[in-house]
Order: sequence, then C-alpha cells, then structure tokens
Amino acid sequence: MNQPVVTLFDNKITEIYHSPIDYRPNNIFFCLDNIIRSNVYMKYEAGNFSGSIKLKPALRMIEALEKENKINRDTVIVESSSGNLGIALSLIAASKGYKFLCVTDAMASRQSINLMKSYGAEVVVITERDENGGFLKKRIEYINSYLQNNHNCVWLNQYANPNNYLAHYYSTAKELLDSFYHIDYLFVGAGTTGTLMGCVKYFEEFSPKTTIVAVDNKGSVTFGLPPGKRNIPGLGTSRVPEILQTDKVSNLEIVSDQETIAMCREMVKRGYLVGGSTGTILAAIKRWKDVIEPHETVVMIAPDSGEKYIDTIYNDEWCEGIKDQH
Repeated sequence: MNQPVVTLFDNKITEIYHSPIDYRPNNIFFCLDNIIRSNVYMKYEAGNFSGSIKLKPALRMIEALEKENKINRDTVIVESSSGNLGIALSLIAASKGYKFLCVTDAMASRQSINLMKSYGAEVVVITERDENGGFLKKRIEYINSYLQNNHNCVWLNQYANPNNYLAHYYSTAKELLDSFYHIDYLFVGAGTTGTLMGCVKYFEEFSPKTTIVAVDNKGSVTFGLPPGKRNIPGLGTSRVPEILQTDKVSNLEIVSDQETIAMCREMVKRGYLVGGSTGTILAAIKRWKDVIEPHETVVMIAPDSGEKYIDTIYNDEWCEGIKDQH
C-alpha cells in the first residue's frame, strides 16, 4: 500500500493517498423519517470511489490473487456481474494494468456497460435467459467455456469466493457497529449474499442481539423459492451462491419488481434518487412498521445510487412495459 502524504487543510491533518483504489471507510448515512415509526439510517455506499459497495469485494478478491502470485499483467481477470462489481473491477484493473473481461446480461444498464468499456474492460452481454428466468447460469456457462478455451485467465467467482463476504466482515459490518452504539434492526439486500453473509458473521460475533433481515427479489431462487422473471438487476439470483449459509438467515423478506419501482419513485419525490436494491430494501422495511418500536435503531445498507436506473425504474415507458408482464 502506498505511504500517505500528510497535508494540513483548515488546521486539520489529512492523509492523501496516491492510489485511487486505496480503500477508506465510507460512513455516509442519511436519516430517513416517515418510512416507519422509527428513523431509518441508510448507509450510502455510492460514496465509494467506484460508486457502489462492490469496490470492497472487488479490491479484496484481486489483492488476494496478488498476494498468492496468481495474476500478472498478461492475465485476463474474468467475472460475471450485473453491473456494479463489473464497474469496480474495471476501475481496479485499469489502475493496476490488468486485463478484465466482464460477462453481464441484458438487464445491465447501458450506462454500466459503457462505463466498464470506458475503463478498458471487454464486456460480453448474455441475452438468453436460463430455465429459472434469469441469466446467471448462462453467464457462468459462458465463463466456463471461456476458461477452457483460453490460457492465463482467472475467474474471481464472487458467488463462491470467501473474500466476497470477508470484505464486508472486515469493512461494511465493522463500519456499521463503529457508527452506532447499538443497532436493533439491520436490513441487508441479498444478491451474491456477500454483504449479507459478511454482516451476519460479524454481528453474530459482536452484536448477536441485532435482528438482521435479508431482502430478496420475487423470482429469485437464492432462498429456495420458485423461480420467475426479474427485471431489476442487483438483488436476487437464478442460481444459489455457494457462499450462502441459509441456516444463518433467520428473517427474510421477498419484494416484487412493482413494490421496488413504487418505493424508488416515492423516494425520488422526497429528493432521494435511490437504486433498485435500495428501493427493494426500503419496501421490506415498511413491512416491519408494526413490529419496530419508535425508539429502536434501524439501519439499512444502500448499495448504490439511482443514476444507472434512469432508463428503467425512473422511465415511465419502461415501467409500463413491466406492468404488462404481470
């Protein structure tokens, strides 16, 4: 890690790091009222350098390979992503001089794909859905075929990589408990389940009385529910991630696309342009309004902001098309 340059700003010592990907805790919280009887504290992960929470596992997974001398400048780093992890990995690969191939799908926003390409990544878009209504199995099939036909490439495999959840164990979860004296309820979205499992394991050790609620999309098979077509990237899977330990998840809320869209649009009218995952989690919190007492501390993790959803969730024509599917 680069040594910091210590500089004086407004009589305060500030550490300026030369590398844009040196991770520093991002403790930006918004206090949301009028969601439920208690205030809801939203941890705003869009403040990370890559614009989402995915910077943390992306950096940890690549640094783990570096420590083990498993990658070099000629290695092609390969990963499956619906958007945010791909952006984070593209940024890191560009700054470190690595080659990166992102396998994404038709649900990824045009902005996300273009941003990855701007960083120099190669992007493959899978358009065929798998038997569970999603694209994940098809993305992984493509990756397995690519690995068989190409040399000097490595698949990070965020779905099975322990460094995915360890990144959140050592950063996100710790940041939460460092910021609050006590947390009664923590709501966490479930995609690859890296954030969820990292928080579950950390809170199990350091704050076992906190009630953790996992939030997933309707149509996702992550927790053994029936598969279905999903239209909003971020949460949910069409294939169960290997890092998930379902026996450690005691509370689960399943939210439909329509609920997510309605919540996002409600929030933007209040001045918060939230992403799809954030809207899904807020919709889940609303369901607990009669359970949570006014004095209790409620915290949620907002993985990113809503800019990537301008052409979808915040687009009337797109939303009308989603209604026609239901």
